Amino acid sequence: VQKQTTAGQRTRFKAFIAVGDKNGHIGLGVKTSAEVANAIKGAITLAKLTVVPVRRGYWGSRRGLPHTVPQKLQGACGSVRVRLIPAPRGTGLVAAPATKKMLFLAGVKDCYTSSRGHTRTMGNFIKAIFSAMKKSYGFLSPDLWTKTEFLSSPYSEHADFLARSAPKPRVAKA
Repeated sequence: VQKQTTAGQRTRFKAFIAVGDKNGHIGLGVKTSAEVANAIKGAITLAKLTVVPVRRGYWGSRRGLPHTVPQKLQGACGSVRVRLIPAPRGTGLVAAPATKKMLFLAGVKDCYTSSRGHTRTMGNFIKAIFSAMKKSYGFLSPDLWTKTEFLSSPYSEHADFLARSAPKPRVAKA
């Protein structure tokens, strides 16, 4: 990134670093500095601090380990819109190189992608991908529901007691 000043140009370096364990976690760090090494070190630190879980799911049958995204996910940054779409097992990552690398670091093996906007702005493109992956735990699907133990109504539980203790209506004789 260059900024024009009265004395000339001031050059700064911007680093985008993605970290992941290939098992459902990914982090993204962005740092700008006057030196490349400082930008990279700062971005690595920020990436480790912003690690988020990425939920993986199935396409079709639930055999084997989860291999794709659980549902369609959409992320945005600037004019860039990225959509991650579940794919059948064996499809691979049908994506741009940056998206492919981030999905690989998150442990997603099969996924279709769709993008709109000015994707050549690499910073916004990477942030949009990260935003989409962060939303993977935003939707609570039925397999994540906890078992609910319903209690019986107090009326049905104490019906015999209430029937005995209720006052009997008196009928007036004429």
